[in-house]
Amino acid sequence: MCFGWLPLLVLLASNRAAAQQGGDVTRLAERYLIDLVRLNTTNPPGNESRVAHYLKRVADAEGIPNELAGGDPGRLNLVARIRGSGARRPLLLMAHSDVVPADKAQWTVDPFSAEIREGFIYGRGAQDDKALLAAELAVMVELKRTDVRLSRDVILLSEADEESASTGIEWLIHNAWEKINAEFALNEGGFSVRTSTGQRVFEIQTAEKIPTRVVLVARGTAGHASLPRQDNPIEHLARALVRLEDYDQPVRVSATTRRYLRDISRLADYRWLAPLIPQLENPRTANAAANHIRSRDPEVDAILRTTLSPTMLSAGSKINVIPNTAEAQIDVRRLPDETHAEILARLRQIVHDPAIEVKPAAGQEMPATPPSSVDTELYRKMEEVFVRSSANAVVMPYMVRGATDGSFLRQKGMDVYGVPLFIREDKESRAHGNDERISLESLRAGTRLLREIVLAATR
Repeated sequence: MCFGWLPLLVLLASNRAAAQQGGDVTRLAERYLIDLVRLNTTNPPGNESRVAHYLKRVADAEGIPNELAGGDPGRLNLVARIRGSGARRPLLLMAHSDVVPADKAQWTVDPFSAEIREGFIYGRGAQDDKALLAAELAVMVELKRTDVRLSRDVILLSEADEESASTGIEWLIHNAWEKINAEFALNEGGFSVRTSTGQRVFEIQTAEKIPTRVVLVARGTAGHASLPRQDNPIEHLARALVRLEDYDQPVRVSATTRRYLRDISRLADYRWLAPLIPQLENPRTANAAANHIRSRDPEVDAILRTTLSPTMLSAGSKINVIPNTAEAQIDVRRLPDETHAEILARLRQIVHDPAIEVKPAAGQEMPATPPSSVDTELYRKMEEVFVRSSANAVVMPYMVRGATDGSFLRQKGMDVYGVPLFIREDKESRAHGNDERISLESLRAGTRLLREIVLAATR
């Protein structure tokens, strides 16, 4: 007898199963994200153990081996692992569990309610970084439920304290490296948008700037405010901040940024960049070109040079008293090939005021590392998945202007990629801002993309 129709039935059944699994994994991600947002892990103080214990309950219920790890009972990491054949080294899925503070008075919803409104989940961490954590957890659960054959272990890592001192990832590196050591890691930091022509852009983060905290301390003579003083530290500090604002930081185009500019300038929305790219490579025209870019797109300018943002000011205790000190804290995001010493020397030269001390703020810096390679199997698999997902999709590596825990893993020799799963619907990202949110459709689509990447990387 001929059973030529059997392959067709098998294919149809396989497609139905895949579609069912796709629906399951997205529903799981939605449920997990709502639960995670409702766990307040504002840093400080963190309380990331709330998330770690939640993840442990899910992993235990699904039969996924896992353990809590960390030096502070209130700020634990979670590591879970699904075993593969061991033919290849593991794949690490990482996301941080802490969030930055939210001023409830400035939000239209409770920041920790996970309210769904007009197709969006609102809440602190909805973008940064609990959507990624929810998607990763959902994919882990689906891998376990479907008992898919894996060529490598898949590890889930939820790390504490990324938004502050990175004590979570550092503890793991120094005390439990064997539990997270992997060939590749998928992390936050990727970026995806749709252009005005409808073209989907996937920017895979392979490098990052280095946060450097600097403090300006102005000193003068305290006295009664009725007698103005030339050494008023507030006035000295104000003039110094203006000088810093007016100064054009030098342009330094890295290899990653050079490729990014080449690729993005081919898009209709960014063709205006093309004639400026050669000017960025010429020291005589670089700053003028970068300033023009800043007027059009500050996000592109921010990857061309070190940036400074004054974020905190303190001075005085009474309105009729001139204080003897005034202080400003500056968030510096330096290029990976610039040193801490270079930045401090340049800022002192710009401030040029003996009444002001320019010094590093307390705390440990993230390491400056070479970019992750774009010539790896995982990078190529991501390219393939993204190109298949959207007509005329464009994929490119880029350097994120922020910073992530991935730098600590790159320092250990791991290739870490910020995976661009979630498309940005708003003109500007709401991460760290008021009414942070992610659309349900973006969460679903991003979770499906992550599943495809993980499956492609573990075949």
